Amino acid sequence: MGLMVWIDLILFIVLFALFVYVFASVTITNLHKVYLVFHFSMMLWPFCQFAIKTTDNPKIQLFYVKFAFIDATLLSIGWLLFTILLTGQLHILRKKISLLLFVPMIFIALVIIVNPSGMFVQPIHGGYMERIYGPIFWVIVTIATTYVVISLYIIYLALSSNKTARIKKQVSQVIRGVCVLTAFVLLDIFLNVVLSHSLPVVIPGLTSLGILLSAIFFVIAIHRDKIFDIVTIAHQDIIDTIGQGILVLDDNQTVVEINQSLLPHVNIHIGDRFDMTLILPPDELDGKFDVLLYTYRKQPLEKTEIELFYPNINRYITIHAAPILVSDIMVGRIITFQDMTEIHHLIDATNLQYESLQERNLELIRIQNELFQTNQKLKQMAVTDSLTGCYNRHYLTQQLEHEVIKNMKYQTPFTILIIDIDFFKSINDNYGHLVGDVVICNTVEIIKQTLRQTDILARYGGEEFIIYLPNTSQAHAKLLAERVKSAIEANKVRIDNVAHALSITISIGLLSLNNFTVKHVNNPKIHLNDMFETVDKALYQAKKEGRNRIVSIVK
Repeated sequence: MGLMVWIDLILFIVLFALFVYVFASVTITNLHKVYLVFHFSMMLWPFCQFAIKTTDNPKIQLFYVKFAFIDATLLSIGWLLFTILLTGQLHILRKKISLLLFVPMIFIALVIIVNPSGMFVQPIHGGYMERIYGPIFWVIVTIATTYVVISLYIIYLALSSNKTARIKKQVSQVIRGVCVLTAFVLLDIFLNVVLSHSLPVVIPGLTSLGILLSAIFFVIAIHRDKIFDIVTIAHQDIIDTIGQGILVLDDNQTVVEINQSLLPHVNIHIGDRFDMTLILPPDELDGKFDVLLYTYRKQPLEKTEIELFYPNINRYITIHAAPILVSDIMVGRIITFQDMTEIHHLIDATNLQYESLQERNLELIRIQNELFQTNQKLKQMAVTDSLTGCYNRHYLTQQLEHEVIKNMKYQTPFTILIIDIDFFKSINDNYGHLVGDVVICNTVEIIKQTLRQTDILARYGGEEFIIYLPNTSQAHAKLLAERVKSAIEANKVRIDNVAHALSITISIGLLSLNNFTVKHVNNPKIHLNDMFETVDKALYQAKKEGRNRIVSIVK
Protein backbone atom coordinates (compact mmCIF):
# COMPACT_ATOMS: atom_id res chain seq x y z
CA MET A 1 0.00 0.00 0.00
CA GLY A 2 1.17 3.55 -0.78
CA LEU A 3 1.23 6.44 1.63
CA MET A 4 -2.15 7.67 0.38
CA VAL A 5 -3.73 4.46 1.63
CA TRP A 6 -2.42 4.99 5.16
CA ILE A 7 -3.61 8.60 5.56
CA ASP A 8 -7.00 7.69 7.04
CA LEU A 9 -5.42 5.21 9.46
CA ILE A 10 -2.89 7.82 10.63
CA LEU A 11 -5.71 10.34 11.19
CA PHE A 12 -7.69 7.68 13.06
CA ILE A 13 -4.75 6.99 15.37
CA VAL A 14 -4.28 10.70 16.10
CA LEU A 15 -8.01 11.05 16.86
CA PHE A 16 -7.83 8.04 19.15
CA ALA A 17 -4.85 9.59 20.96
CA LEU A 18 -6.84 12.80 21.49
CA PHE A 19 -9.74 10.71 22.80
CA VAL A 20 -7.49 9.01 25.35
CA TYR A 21 -5.94 12.36 26.28
CA VAL A 22 -9.31 14.00 27.00
CA PHE A 23 -10.52 10.94 28.90
CA ALA A 24 -7.40 10.83 31.09
CA SER A 25 -6.86 14.54 31.70
CA VAL A 26 -10.27 15.94 32.70
CA THR A 27 -12.84 15.32 35.39
CA ILE A 28 -15.63 13.60 33.52
CA THR A 29 -18.91 15.51 33.71
CA ASN A 30 -22.11 14.89 31.79
CA LEU A 31 -20.97 17.31 29.09
CA HIS A 32 -17.58 15.55 28.86
CA LYS A 33 -19.42 12.24 28.42
CA VAL A 34 -21.46 13.70 25.57
CA TYR A 35 -18.32 15.07 23.93
CA LEU A 36 -16.47 11.74 24.25
CA VAL A 37 -19.36 9.96 22.52
CA PHE A 38 -19.26 12.66 19.85
CA HIS A 39 -15.46 12.29 19.51
CA PHE A 40 -15.74 8.50 19.25
CA SER A 41 -18.24 8.90 16.39
CA MET A 42 -15.74 11.16 14.60
CA MET A 43 -13.08 8.44 14.90
CA LEU A 44 -15.21 5.89 13.07
CA TRP A 45 -15.17 7.75 9.74
CA PRO A 46 -11.38 7.54 9.06
CA PHE A 47 -11.36 3.99 10.41
CA CYS A 48 -14.01 2.89 7.91
CA GLN A 49 -12.26 4.75 5.06
CA PHE A 50 -9.07 2.86 5.81
CA ALA A 51 -10.86 -0.47 6.28
CA ILE A 52 -12.41 -0.21 2.79
CA LYS A 53 -8.92 -0.24 1.29
CA THR A 54 -7.79 -3.31 3.21
CA THR A 55 -10.04 -5.82 1.42
CA ASP A 56 -10.98 -6.78 -2.12
CA ASN A 57 -14.32 -8.32 -1.11
CA PRO A 58 -17.08 -6.04 -2.52
CA LYS A 59 -19.56 -7.06 0.21
CA ILE A 60 -17.13 -6.15 3.00
CA GLN A 61 -16.25 -2.92 1.22
CA LEU A 62 -19.96 -2.06 0.91
CA PHE A 63 -20.42 -2.80 4.62
CA TYR A 64 -17.72 -0.26 5.56
CA VAL A 65 -19.14 2.33 3.16
CA LYS A 66 -22.61 1.98 4.70
CA PHE A 67 -21.20 1.96 8.23
CA ALA A 68 -19.21 5.14 7.54
CA PHE A 69 -22.21 7.05 6.25
CA ILE A 70 -24.51 5.79 9.02
CA ASP A 71 -21.85 7.08 11.42
CA ALA A 72 -21.97 10.40 9.56
CA THR A 73 -25.73 10.63 10.07
CA LEU A 74 -25.37 9.85 13.76
CA LEU A 75 -22.52 12.39 13.90
CA SER A 76 -24.93 15.07 12.62
CA ILE A 77 -27.46 14.22 15.30
CA GLY A 78 -24.71 14.04 17.93
CA TRP A 79 -23.36 17.43 16.92
CA LEU A 80 -26.85 18.94 17.29
CA LEU A 81 -27.33 17.38 20.75
CA PHE A 82 -23.84 18.47 21.78
CA THR A 83 -24.62 22.03 20.69
CA ILE A 84 -27.92 22.08 22.60
CA LEU A 85 -26.25 20.84 25.80
CA LEU A 86 -23.27 23.16 25.37
CA THR A 87 -25.42 26.29 25.04
CA GLY A 88 -27.88 25.26 27.75
CA GLN A 89 -30.85 25.34 25.35
CA LEU A 90 -32.38 22.23 26.96
CA HIS A 91 -35.92 23.54 26.46
CA ILE A 92 -35.58 22.57 22.79
CA LEU A 93 -35.40 18.90 23.79
CA ARG A 94 -38.58 19.19 25.88
CA LYS A 95 -40.72 20.24 22.94
CA LYS A 96 -42.58 17.56 21.02
CA ILE A 97 -41.27 19.04 17.78
CA SER A 98 -37.76 17.95 18.84
CA LEU A 99 -38.70 14.41 17.78
CA LEU A 100 -38.91 15.63 14.21
CA LEU A 101 -35.20 16.53 14.32
CA PHE A 102 -34.23 12.87 14.59
CA VAL A 103 -36.73 11.31 12.19
CA PRO A 104 -34.94 12.29 8.93
CA MET A 105 -31.56 10.84 9.94
CA ILE A 106 -33.10 7.63 11.25
CA PHE A 107 -34.95 7.23 7.96
CA ILE A 108 -31.78 7.96 5.96
CA ALA A 109 -29.82 5.40 8.01
CA LEU A 110 -32.40 2.75 7.11
CA VAL A 111 -32.23 3.72 3.41
CA ILE A 112 -28.42 3.50 3.51
CA ILE A 113 -28.64 -0.03 4.90
CA VAL A 114 -31.12 -1.12 2.23
CA ASN A 115 -29.46 0.84 -0.66
CA PRO A 116 -32.52 0.35 -2.90
CA SER A 117 -31.55 -0.19 -6.56
CA GLY A 118 -28.12 1.27 -5.82
CA MET A 119 -29.64 4.74 -5.30
CA PHE A 120 -27.14 5.41 -2.51
CA VAL A 121 -23.93 3.96 -3.91
CA GLN A 122 -22.80 1.74 -6.80
CA PRO A 123 -19.41 0.06 -7.38
CA ILE A 124 -16.94 0.80 -10.15
CA HIS A 125 -14.95 -2.10 -11.66
CA GLY A 126 -16.80 -4.52 -9.37
CA GLY A 127 -15.63 -3.03 -6.07
CA TYR A 128 -16.36 -0.09 -3.82
CA MET A 129 -12.79 1.20 -3.61
CA GLU A 130 -14.03 3.51 -6.35
CA ARG A 131 -17.73 4.18 -6.30
CA ILE A 132 -20.54 6.29 -7.75
CA TYR A 133 -22.98 8.03 -5.43
CA GLY A 134 -26.68 8.22 -6.25
CA PRO A 135 -29.48 10.66 -5.30
CA ILE A 136 -29.74 9.34 -1.75
CA PHE A 137 -26.17 10.54 -1.15
CA TRP A 138 -27.19 14.11 -2.01
CA VAL A 139 -30.20 13.87 0.27
CA ILE A 140 -27.81 12.85 3.07
CA VAL A 141 -25.54 15.81 2.32
CA THR A 142 -28.51 18.21 2.30
CA ILE A 143 -29.93 16.97 5.60
CA ALA A 144 -26.51 16.91 7.30
CA THR A 145 -25.88 20.49 6.13
CA THR A 146 -29.27 21.49 7.53
CA TYR A 147 -28.33 20.00 10.90
CA VAL A 148 -25.07 21.98 10.92
CA VAL A 149 -26.95 25.19 10.07
CA ILE A 150 -29.41 24.56 12.90
CA SER A 151 -26.52 23.96 15.31
CA LEU A 152 -24.78 27.18 14.26
CA TYR A 153 -28.04 29.08 14.66
CA ILE A 154 -28.48 27.75 18.21
CA ILE A 155 -24.95 28.88 19.08
CA TYR A 156 -25.64 32.25 17.49
CA LEU A 157 -28.75 32.68 19.69
CA ALA A 158 -26.72 31.79 22.78
CA LEU A 159 -24.00 34.31 21.89
CA SER A 160 -26.54 37.04 21.13
CA SER A 161 -28.21 36.80 24.53
CA ASN A 162 -27.21 39.02 27.44
CA LYS A 163 -26.08 36.14 29.63
CA THR A 164 -23.34 34.77 27.37
CA ALA A 165 -20.73 37.58 27.37
CA ARG A 166 -18.30 35.57 29.51
CA ILE A 167 -18.45 32.46 27.31
CA LYS A 168 -18.23 34.20 23.94
CA LYS A 169 -14.60 33.23 23.45
CA GLN A 170 -15.15 29.59 24.34
CA VAL A 171 -18.18 29.05 22.13
CA SER A 172 -16.48 30.92 19.28
CA GLN A 173 -13.71 28.32 19.43
CA VAL A 174 -16.28 25.58 18.95
CA ILE A 175 -17.76 27.45 15.99
CA ARG A 176 -14.31 27.46 14.36
CA GLY A 177 -14.11 23.72 14.84
CA VAL A 178 -17.43 22.97 13.18
CA CYS A 179 -16.73 25.45 10.37
CA VAL A 180 -13.41 23.73 9.64
CA LEU A 181 -15.11 20.33 9.64
CA THR A 182 -17.88 21.55 7.35
CA ALA A 183 -15.38 23.18 4.98
CA PHE A 184 -13.30 20.00 4.59
CA VAL A 185 -16.41 17.84 4.09
CA LEU A 186 -17.72 20.14 1.37
CA LEU A 187 -14.23 20.24 -0.22
CA ASP A 188 -14.12 16.44 -0.19
CA ILE A 189 -17.53 16.27 -1.87
CA PHE A 190 -16.59 18.88 -4.46
CA LEU A 191 -13.24 17.33 -5.45
CA ASN A 192 -13.96 13.62 -5.09
CA VAL A 193 -17.65 13.49 -6.07
CA VAL A 194 -18.59 16.50 -8.20
CA LEU A 195 -15.23 16.64 -10.07
CA SER A 196 -14.51 12.92 -9.91
CA HIS A 197 -14.58 12.60 -13.71
CA SER A 198 -12.24 15.58 -14.19
CA LEU A 199 -9.49 14.68 -11.69
CA PRO A 200 -7.09 11.84 -12.47
CA VAL A 201 -7.10 10.42 -8.91
CA VAL A 202 -9.19 10.51 -5.75
CA ILE A 203 -7.75 12.74 -3.04
CA PRO A 204 -8.05 10.70 0.19
CA GLY A 205 -8.42 11.85 3.77
CA LEU A 206 -10.04 15.27 3.29
CA THR A 207 -13.07 14.59 5.50
CA SER A 208 -10.88 12.69 7.99
CA LEU A 209 -8.48 15.64 8.14
CA GLY A 210 -11.38 18.05 8.73
CA ILE A 211 -12.58 15.82 11.57
CA LEU A 212 -9.10 15.80 13.11
CA LEU A 213 -8.71 19.59 12.90
CA SER A 214 -12.16 20.19 14.43
CA ALA A 215 -11.32 17.74 17.22
CA ILE A 216 -8.11 19.69 17.90
CA PHE A 217 -10.17 22.88 18.19
CA PHE A 218 -12.49 21.14 20.67
CA VAL A 219 -9.63 19.79 22.79
CA ILE A 220 -7.98 23.24 22.91
CA ALA A 221 -11.30 24.73 24.00
CA ILE A 222 -11.72 22.08 26.69
CA HIS A 223 -8.27 22.62 28.23
CA ARG A 224 -7.24 26.18 27.49
CA ASP A 225 -10.59 27.96 27.53
CA LYS A 226 -12.36 25.61 29.99
CA ILE A 227 -15.33 25.46 27.66
CA PHE A 228 -17.34 23.15 29.88
CA ASP A 229 -17.08 25.62 32.75
CA ILE A 230 -20.02 27.27 31.00
CA VAL A 231 -22.19 25.16 33.31
CA THR A 232 -20.53 26.63 36.40
CA ILE A 233 -20.90 30.14 34.98
CA ALA A 234 -24.55 29.47 34.18
CA HIS A 235 -25.10 28.23 37.73
CA GLN A 236 -23.60 31.43 39.13
CA ASP A 237 -25.77 33.53 36.83
CA ILE A 238 -28.82 31.65 38.04
CA ILE A 239 -27.89 32.16 41.71
CA ASP A 240 -27.39 35.91 41.18
CA THR A 241 -30.58 36.45 39.20
CA ILE A 242 -32.94 34.23 41.19
CA GLY A 243 -35.57 36.04 43.26
CA GLN A 244 -34.91 34.09 46.44
CA GLY A 245 -32.18 35.12 48.87
CA ILE A 246 -29.47 32.46 49.07
CA LEU A 247 -26.86 32.04 51.79
CA VAL A 248 -24.21 29.30 51.55
CA LEU A 249 -22.28 28.22 54.68
CA ASP A 250 -19.37 25.86 55.14
CA ASP A 251 -19.24 23.19 57.85
CA ASN A 252 -18.01 25.83 60.38
CA GLN A 253 -21.05 28.07 59.78
CA THR A 254 -18.88 30.54 57.87
CA VAL A 255 -20.54 32.43 55.04
CA VAL A 256 -18.97 31.45 51.70
CA GLU A 257 -21.58 32.82 49.27
CA ILE A 258 -24.38 35.41 49.28
CA ASN A 259 -26.44 36.07 46.17
CA GLN A 260 -27.43 39.51 44.90
CA SER A 261 -31.08 39.17 46.03
CA LEU A 262 -30.10 38.78 49.70
CA LEU A 263 -27.25 41.29 50.00
CA PRO A 264 -29.33 44.52 50.30
CA HIS A 265 -31.47 43.07 53.11
CA VAL A 266 -28.95 41.59 55.56
CA ASN A 267 -25.83 42.85 57.27
CA ILE A 268 -23.86 39.69 56.53
CA HIS A 269 -20.64 39.39 54.52
CA ILE A 270 -18.60 36.54 53.10
CA GLY A 271 -16.30 35.24 55.85
CA ASP A 272 -18.67 36.09 58.74
CA ARG A 273 -19.83 33.51 61.21
CA PHE A 274 -23.56 32.97 60.80
CA ASP A 275 -25.90 32.90 63.80
CA MET A 276 -29.43 31.69 63.07
CA THR A 277 -30.88 33.68 66.00
CA LEU A 278 -29.82 36.93 64.30
CA ILE A 279 -32.56 36.48 61.70
CA LEU A 280 -35.28 36.29 64.40
CA PRO A 281 -37.82 39.13 64.06
CA PRO A 282 -38.13 41.58 67.02
CA ASP A 283 -40.37 40.35 69.89
CA GLU A 284 -40.73 36.95 68.23
CA LEU A 285 -42.42 34.61 70.73
CA ASP A 286 -43.52 31.88 68.37
CA GLY A 287 -42.51 28.42 69.60
CA LYS A 288 -42.05 27.30 66.01
CA PHE A 289 -38.70 29.09 65.92
CA ASP A 290 -37.49 26.97 68.85
CA VAL A 291 -38.30 23.87 66.81
CA LEU A 292 -36.33 25.31 63.88
CA LEU A 293 -33.32 26.03 66.08
CA TYR A 294 -33.42 22.57 67.67
CA THR A 295 -33.51 20.84 64.27
CA TYR A 296 -30.85 23.19 62.87
CA ARG A 297 -28.43 22.60 65.76
CA LYS A 298 -29.17 19.05 66.91
CA GLN A 299 -30.20 17.39 63.64
CA PRO A 300 -27.94 19.04 61.02
CA LEU A 301 -28.65 16.40 58.36
CA GLU A 302 -32.37 17.21 58.41
CA LYS A 303 -34.03 19.92 56.33
CA THR A 304 -36.02 22.51 58.24
CA GLU A 305 -38.31 25.37 57.30
CA ILE A 306 -40.26 28.16 59.00
CA GLU A 307 -42.32 31.15 57.95
CA LEU A 308 -41.89 34.37 59.98
CA PHE A 309 -43.58 37.77 59.89
CA TYR A 310 -41.25 40.78 60.06
CA PRO A 311 -43.33 43.75 61.27
CA ASN A 312 -40.57 46.31 60.63
CA ILE A 313 -40.76 45.61 56.88
CA ASN A 314 -44.32 44.22 56.91
CA ARG A 315 -43.21 41.06 55.13
CA TYR A 316 -43.77 37.31 55.45
CA ILE A 317 -40.49 35.43 54.88
CA THR A 318 -40.04 31.67 54.53
CA ILE A 319 -36.64 30.44 55.72
CA HIS A 320 -35.46 27.04 54.48
CA ALA A 321 -32.24 25.38 55.69
CA ALA A 322 -30.81 22.24 54.06
CA PRO A 323 -27.48 20.40 54.39
CA ILE A 324 -24.96 20.20 51.53
CA LEU A 325 -23.85 16.57 51.32
CA VAL A 326 -20.87 15.03 49.55
CA SER A 327 -20.76 11.24 49.80
CA ASP A 328 -23.25 11.43 52.70
CA ILE A 329 -20.92 13.78 54.60
CA MET A 330 -22.18 17.28 55.41
CA VAL A 331 -19.79 19.91 54.07
CA GLY A 332 -21.99 22.93 54.60
CA ARG A 333 -25.49 24.38 54.51
CA ILE A 334 -27.62 26.35 52.08
CA ILE A 335 -30.22 28.71 53.55
CA THR A 336 -32.84 30.31 51.33
CA PHE A 337 -35.11 33.27 52.09
CA GLN A 338 -38.32 33.59 50.08
CA ASP A 339 -40.71 36.53 50.30
CA MET A 340 -44.22 35.09 50.71
CA THR A 341 -46.03 38.42 51.25
CA GLU A 342 -47.63 38.54 47.82
CA ILE A 343 -48.78 34.96 48.23
CA HIS A 344 -50.38 35.86 51.58
CA HIS A 345 -52.12 38.82 49.96
CA LEU A 346 -53.34 36.55 47.19
CA ILE A 347 -54.54 34.00 49.74
CA ASP A 348 -56.41 36.70 51.68
CA ALA A 349 -57.96 38.03 48.48
CA THR A 350 -58.83 34.50 47.42
CA ASN A 351 -60.46 33.81 50.79
CA LEU A 352 -62.58 36.96 50.48
CA GLN A 353 -63.59 35.97 46.98
CA TYR A 354 -64.32 32.45 48.21
CA GLU A 355 -66.56 33.74 50.99
CA SER A 356 -68.34 36.00 48.51
CA LEU A 357 -68.77 33.11 46.11
CA GLN A 358 -70.05 30.92 48.93
CA GLU A 359 -72.72 33.49 49.76
CA ARG A 360 -73.67 33.76 46.11
CA ASN A 361 -73.75 29.99 45.79
CA LEU A 362 -76.04 29.69 48.81
CA GLU A 363 -78.31 32.33 47.31
CA LEU A 364 -78.28 30.52 43.96
CA ILE A 365 -79.06 27.23 45.71
CA ARG A 366 -81.98 28.87 47.50
CA ILE A 367 -83.30 30.29 44.23
CA GLN A 368 -82.73 26.96 42.53
CA ASN A 369 -84.73 25.17 45.24
CA GLU A 370 -87.55 27.69 44.90
CA LEU A 371 -87.55 27.23 41.13
CA PHE A 372 -87.53 23.48 41.58
CA GLN A 373 -90.47 23.61 43.95
CA THR A 374 -92.32 25.94 41.59
CA ASN A 375 -91.63 23.66 38.64
CA GLN A 376 -92.83 20.67 40.62
CA LYS A 377 -96.04 22.52 41.45
CA LEU A 378 -96.49 23.53 37.83
CA LYS A 379 -95.92 19.95 36.68
CA GLN A 380 -98.39 18.75 39.27
CA MET A 381 -100.97 21.32 38.20
CA ALA A 382 -100.49 20.31 34.56
CA VAL A 383 -101.41 16.67 35.20
CA THR A 384 -103.91 16.88 38.06
CA ASP A 385 -107.49 17.98 38.46
CA SER A 386 -107.69 21.20 40.46
CA LEU A 387 -110.82 20.13 42.41
CA THR A 388 -110.10 16.52 43.36
CA GLY A 389 -106.33 16.33 43.16
CA CYS A 390 -106.44 13.16 41.07
CA TYR A 391 -105.01 12.99 37.55
CA ASN A 392 -106.77 14.83 34.74
CA ARG A 393 -107.99 13.44 31.43
CA HIS A 394 -104.96 14.76 29.49
CA TYR A 395 -102.48 12.93 31.72
CA LEU A 396 -104.52 9.70 31.58
CA THR A 397 -104.65 9.80 27.79
CA GLN A 398 -100.87 10.27 27.53
CA GLN A 399 -100.18 7.45 29.97
CA LEU A 400 -102.58 5.07 28.30
CA GLU A 401 -101.01 5.66 24.89
CA HIS A 402 -97.70 4.33 26.26
CA GLU A 403 -99.39 1.59 28.28
CA VAL A 404 -101.34 0.30 25.29
CA ILE A 405 -98.19 -0.08 23.19
CA LYS A 406 -96.37 -1.82 26.05
CA ASN A 407 -99.28 -4.16 26.81
CA MET A 408 -99.63 -5.07 23.15
CA LYS A 409 -95.91 -5.82 22.90
CA TYR A 410 -95.76 -8.07 25.98
CA GLN A 411 -99.33 -9.51 25.66
CA THR A 412 -100.31 -8.18 29.08
CA PRO A 413 -104.03 -8.00 29.93
CA PHE A 414 -105.40 -4.77 31.40
CA THR A 415 -108.75 -3.24 32.36
CA ILE A 416 -110.40 0.19 32.19
CA LEU A 417 -113.21 1.21 34.53
CA ILE A 418 -115.39 4.24 33.87
CA ILE A 419 -117.39 5.46 36.92
CA ASP A 420 -120.33 7.84 37.05
CA ILE A 421 -121.99 9.15 40.24
CA ASP A 422 -125.69 8.23 40.09
CA PHE A 423 -128.26 11.09 40.09
CA PHE A 424 -125.53 13.69 40.51
CA LYS A 425 -127.60 16.33 38.74
CA SER A 426 -130.29 16.11 41.40
CA ILE A 427 -127.63 16.70 44.10
CA ASN A 428 -126.57 19.92 42.35
CA ASP A 429 -130.21 20.96 41.86
CA ASN A 430 -131.26 20.24 45.45
CA TYR A 431 -128.17 21.26 47.41
CA GLY A 432 -126.12 23.45 45.07
CA HIS A 433 -122.84 23.08 43.22
CA LEU A 434 -120.71 23.54 46.33
CA VAL A 435 -122.29 20.46 47.87
CA GLY A 436 -121.82 18.71 44.55
CA ASP A 437 -118.12 19.49 44.72
CA VAL A 438 -117.94 18.07 48.25
CA VAL A 439 -119.64 14.88 47.06
CA ILE A 440 -117.17 14.54 44.15
CA CYS A 441 -114.14 15.05 46.42
CA ASN A 442 -115.46 12.65 49.05
CA THR A 443 -116.14 10.03 46.39
CA VAL A 444 -112.59 10.39 45.03
CA GLU A 445 -111.11 9.84 48.51
CA ILE A 446 -113.09 6.63 48.97
CA ILE A 447 -112.05 5.35 45.54
CA LYS A 448 -108.37 6.09 46.25
CA GLN A 449 -108.54 4.09 49.48
CA THR A 450 -109.74 1.00 47.63
CA LEU A 451 -107.26 1.06 44.72
CA ARG A 452 -103.80 -0.41 44.44
CA GLN A 453 -100.66 1.71 44.13
CA THR A 454 -100.23 0.73 40.49
CA ASP A 455 -103.77 1.78 39.51
CA ILE A 456 -104.36 5.18 37.92
CA LEU A 457 -107.42 7.27 38.80
CA ALA A 458 -108.32 10.26 36.59
CA ARG A 459 -111.26 12.64 36.39
CA TYR A 460 -112.80 12.10 32.96
CA GLY A 461 -115.16 15.06 33.17
CA GLY A 462 -117.90 16.32 35.52
CA GLU A 463 -118.84 13.46 37.82
CA GLU A 464 -117.21 10.78 35.62
CA PHE A 465 -113.92 9.08 36.48
CA ILE A 466 -111.73 6.52 34.71
CA ILE A 467 -109.55 3.95 36.45
CA TYR A 468 -106.73 2.14 34.62
CA LEU A 469 -105.93 -1.28 36.10
CA PRO A 470 -102.61 -2.55 34.67
CA ASN A 471 -101.91 -6.28 34.41
CA THR A 472 -105.43 -7.11 35.57
CA SER A 473 -107.72 -9.82 34.17
CA GLN A 474 -111.50 -9.46 33.92
CA ALA A 475 -112.14 -11.59 37.00
CA HIS A 476 -109.78 -9.62 39.19
CA ALA A 477 -111.05 -6.34 37.75
CA LYS A 478 -114.65 -7.28 38.69
CA LEU A 479 -113.58 -7.89 42.28
CA LEU A 480 -111.90 -4.47 42.43
CA ALA A 481 -114.94 -2.82 40.83
CA GLU A 482 -117.27 -4.46 43.34
CA ARG A 483 -115.03 -3.28 46.18
CA VAL A 484 -115.14 0.28 44.88
CA LYS A 485 -118.91 0.22 44.36
CA SER A 486 -119.53 -1.23 47.83
CA ALA A 487 -117.20 1.28 49.53
CA ILE A 488 -119.01 4.21 47.87
CA GLU A 489 -122.43 2.83 48.72
CA ALA A 490 -121.48 2.30 52.36
CA ASN A 491 -120.07 5.79 52.72
CA LYS A 492 -122.25 8.58 54.13
CA VAL A 493 -121.40 12.09 52.98
CA ARG A 494 -122.06 14.60 55.73
CA ILE A 495 -122.67 18.20 54.65
CA ASP A 496 -122.72 21.28 56.86
CA ASN A 497 -126.18 22.86 57.15
CA VAL A 498 -127.73 19.63 55.78
CA ALA A 499 -129.71 17.69 58.32
CA HIS A 500 -129.08 14.21 57.01
CA ALA A 501 -126.06 12.50 55.43
CA LEU A 502 -126.15 11.80 51.74
CA SER A 503 -125.91 8.29 50.38
CA ILE A 504 -124.14 7.96 47.04
CA THR A 505 -124.08 5.13 44.52
CA ILE A 506 -122.10 4.75 41.33
CA SER A 507 -122.47 2.97 38.01
CA ILE A 508 -119.44 1.30 36.49
CA GLY A 509 -118.54 0.31 32.95
CA LEU A 510 -115.76 -2.28 32.77
CA LEU A 511 -113.60 -3.16 29.73
CA SER A 512 -111.03 -5.94 29.94
CA LEU A 513 -108.65 -6.35 27.04
CA ASN A 514 -107.27 -9.83 26.49
CA ASN A 515 -107.34 -9.99 22.66
CA PHE A 516 -104.27 -8.31 21.14
CA THR A 517 -105.10 -8.78 17.48
CA VAL A 518 -107.22 -5.63 17.29
CA LYS A 519 -106.89 -3.04 14.58
CA HIS A 520 -105.11 0.27 14.99
CA VAL A 521 -102.47 -1.30 17.24
CA ASN A 522 -99.85 0.86 15.51
CA ASN A 523 -101.90 3.98 16.26
CA PRO A 524 -102.54 4.03 20.02
CA LYS A 525 -104.72 7.16 19.86
CA ILE A 526 -107.26 5.53 17.54
CA HIS A 527 -107.22 2.36 19.60
CA LEU A 528 -107.63 4.37 22.81
CA ASN A 529 -110.68 6.19 21.43
CA ASP A 530 -112.19 2.83 20.48
CA MET A 531 -111.66 1.56 24.03
CA PHE A 532 -113.22 4.72 25.55
CA GLU A 533 -116.26 4.35 23.28
CA THR A 534 -116.59 0.68 24.23
CA VAL A 535 -116.34 1.19 27.97
CA ASP A 536 -118.65 4.22 27.73
CA LYS A 537 -121.28 1.92 26.17
CA ALA A 538 -120.87 -0.44 29.13
CA LEU A 539 -121.46 2.49 31.52
CA TYR A 540 -124.52 3.55 29.55
CA GLN A 541 -125.83 -0.01 29.78
CA ALA A 542 -125.29 0.00 33.60
CA LYS A 543 -127.33 3.20 33.92
CA LYS A 544 -130.01 1.86 31.61
CA GLU A 545 -130.37 -1.27 33.74
CA GLY A 546 -131.03 0.77 36.87
CA ARG A 547 -127.69 2.20 38.07
CA ASN A 548 -125.62 1.10 41.08
CA ARG A 549 -124.27 -1.79 39.09
CA ILE A 550 -121.34 -2.99 36.99
CA VAL A 551 -121.50 -3.92 33.33
CA SER A 552 -118.40 -5.56 31.91
CA ILE A 553 -117.18 -6.15 28.37
CA VAL A 554 -114.31 -8.38 27.36
CA LYS A 555 -112.26 -8.06 24.15
